[in-house]
Amino acid sequence: MVTQSEERSHWRAEVALFRHDMHAGFARLETLIEKRSADLIKWSFVFWVGAVAAIAMLAGVLGR
Repeated sequence: MVTQSEERSHWRAEVALFRHDMHAGFARLETLIEKRSADLIKWSFVFWVGAVAAIAMLAGVLGR
């Protein structure tokens, strides 16, 4: 028969393991979000530079 103290100890260990797994999962998620944010900023910059270049070329062609 399992005593109440042993059962409490078991559940505390389970909760500690769960918290550890959650912490590791959130750390991976945070890393993934940071990578995606960096990619988004990079591609946004490329898009705006291309748009500005296209507008400048149009202005040059239409300004003649």
